[in-house]
Amino acid sequence: MWETPSHERPPYRALRPPRPVRRALRRAESVWDRLTDRFNRLGLSEDAILLGFAVAIGTLSALGVVLFYRLIDLAYRALYRWPSEWLPRAGAYAWRPVLTAVGLLAAWWIWRRLGQGHDGLNVPDVQRAVARRGGDIPTRPALARTAASAVTLGAGASAGSEGPVAVLGAAVGSLLGRLFRFDPQRVKVLVGAGAAAGISAAFNAPLAGAFFALEEILGTFAVASFPPVVVSSVLAAVVSHIFLGRHPAVDIPMEYGYALAREVLLFYPLLGVVAGLVSVFFIRLYFGTEGALKRLAVPAPLLPIGGGLLVGGLVLLSGGLLVGHGHLAVHIDLFGRLPWTTLLLLGFGSMLATSVTLGSGGSGGLFTPSLYVGAAIGGAFGVGLSQLFPALGLHPEAYAIVGMGAVVAAATGAPITGILLVFEMTNDYAIVIPLMVSVVIAHLVRRRLEPDNLYSGWLRRRGEHLEAGSDRDVMAHLRVAHVYGPEVEAVGEDVPAITLLARLGRSHALAFPVIDAAGRLLGQVSVFDLGRAAEGSDGAATLAGRTAGDLAAPVETVAPGDTVLEAIRRMGVRGAPSLPVVDPRSGRLLGSVTRAHILQRYEQVEAGRMSAPEPRSAPR
Repeated sequence: MWETPSHERPPYRALRPPRPVRRALRRAESVWDRLTDRFNRLGLSEDAILLGFAVAIGTLSALGVVLFYRLIDLAYRALYRWPSEWLPRAGAYAWRPVLTAVGLLAAWWIWRRLGQGHDGLNVPDVQRAVARRGGDIPTRPALARTAASAVTLGAGASAGSEGPVAVLGAAVGSLLGRLFRFDPQRVKVLVGAGAAAGISAAFNAPLAGAFFALEEILGTFAVASFPPVVVSSVLAAVVSHIFLGRHPAVDIPMEYGYALAREVLLFYPLLGVVAGLVSVFFIRLYFGTEGALKRLAVPAPLLPIGGGLLVGGLVLLSGGLLVGHGHLAVHIDLFGRLPWTTLLLLGFGSMLATSVTLGSGGSGGLFTPSLYVGAAIGGAFGVGLSQLFPALGLHPEAYAIVGMGAVVAAATGAPITGILLVFEMTNDYAIVIPLMVSVVIAHLVRRRLEPDNLYSGWLRRRGEHLEAGSDRDVMAHLRVAHVYGPEVEAVGEDVPAITLLARLGRSHALAFPVIDAAGRLLGQVSVFDLGRAAEGSDGAATLAGRTAGDLAAPVETVAPGDTVLEAIRRMGVRGAPSLPVVDPRSGRLLGSVTRAHILQRYEQVEAGRMSAPEPRSAPR
């Protein structure tokens, strides 16, 4: 988003209500406090509370999604249907860039006036709220973001509906949790349930909604979080279906699978590589465009106007194929018939239009545009293959479907969600195998070439380092010296291997660091090393004459000055529950760092943050 200079930001003045109104509000607050205290003293079980609130959150979030779609339709009628009644038919179409510019300007104004100075209220900001603010999501800015997104989408700009509805659902969960004075851990679960409900209602995909919340918002598949998230997601899908019917973001008229083994072994893995490369380009284009627009020295209102003209022009050149009528709809059969060059242009045009829309003041999500880009790129890949190998009878539409899942998984860093979302939209088991292959390869290619995804990149550019629900900023600043323990069961290099075998019955250790006479670490002997060395009919005889130094194997180590994030990475590489801590100058063994040490210290830091919340960002 374009940042308004501080000297141009208007002051936000809160209107002071009359004294009778203030007195009535205080009385109502006192009554509500007594009611919540009585509710919290009922002694209800944790599961009963979470499931009961999941039902309420799923219902309210689905109704919010219905209202959001009605607002999109209203904005579309106001910006296109009504003007077309008094403009000539050709003139109304030619005026599309101007109308899109008016819509983006209106969306920018709504967010600037009602957003209360928040920089975000999108999916990564919800991730930040869960990791850093105990799930505290302000209600009024969330509503403002929803309204601005409805105007953006209704104006024919390129953005997604999943971001606003996920934020809206998360805000519902946060509001209920704060109204009932729940502790931050419970509020976080309710936020995840709300985000799941929003995605489920928007895509009519309860499984994908639930796993999106667990994978992206909460960053955990813990058993305690699973039931309320799933209940809220399923209920939201049912409620939205009552009001909206079947409203797929992607229209798939028939089932597409694969007919040849070479498709799974060769073509779809190659599509995964292409999707990963396209995702890297999308991420860099998006943030590069955002940075370039921020550096433009132009009056603030001119940015959404210019962005709207450019996006409207791109949509005009595409014949309207870049966006739908207020709602983005991907027609898979169309993506199997167009020339591959046209599909490539649509894919890259969508990436540019989305980057300009969101970078110039528009509001919306990135998930649905990623689906569109994936469909276009996958369709181009499939059409190209069918032209190269006409005798194979390939279905380009299947490659468009798989391309959707691969790009959305790689670009947003949500592979499980990408697989489940496409499966729920197709209900085609035959597409699952090539889909999984392409998604995994695309995700790995993107991570290899670009560490950021569309969500984590937004956070990193604002000084945050969050991944999989954990605060990487904390881990990057904590040192191993702050967390490691001196307790370690080290053995000398001359200790007989038979003695180590005997110690296994008296120790809970799974590995023994081996040191020399000066205390320098030589290596490590694990339980598995001892087992392999003792193979044979007589284990004791096999170990006779061997020492700990003979069995010591190289081991990954950390120094006190290394970051905890680096220690976690090295543990992951080795799959080790702990690492020896070594003095980098002398090589002496100082102790060990375990996952339990890291978790305990992290919880202490987070508890300190909860007691002193971070200040809000400056008004925009």
